[in-house]
Amino acid sequence: MGNQKMKGRYTTPGDRDVTVFVIGMKINKWRAVHKGLPVLIAMPPMIKELSINKELGCMGIQSYIQFPTTMMIQYWNSKEQLLAYAKAPKHLKAWRTFNKRTKGNDAVGIYHETYIVPKGAYESIYVNMPSLGLGKALGTEPVTKATGTANERMGRTAGK
Repeated sequence: MGNQKMKGRYTTPGDRDVTVFVIGMKINKWRAVHKGLPVLIAMPPMIKELSINKELGCMGIQSYIQFPTTMMIQYWNSKEQLLAYAKAPKHLKAWRTFNKRTKGNDAVGIYHETYIVPKGAYESIYVNMPSLGLGKALGTEPVTKATGTANERMGRTAGK
């Protein structure tokens, strides 16, 4: 759906586990911004690879920038697929380059967080919004009487 607004109230299906991976970087020293360039340059090819090859397990990506910090939220089919990608050639090359370029200095920092979210333990609501975040990754469905409240959406499980 891209940036097209969906009229009405929508939610995501709550019938599956989701692995959420948050990754980002922060420029700590502007005079050494070149130390972070390998990270910035390495990200677009990895994002393209993940977007084209859905069998790798990444269902969707959302990026945010609040200088001097960036953040990307990735939605994965499973922890196993995320960890497998961490060992993939493009990622390993980027990680090794970053470590080599930043060894012994704190000009650029990186961070990541990983969350394993079981089915029924998440909920979402989109009202007159384009598809984004979890809704873009998993797809959306109209809110029904059974999914009208956050509590109802959080309590969903497969077969309910």
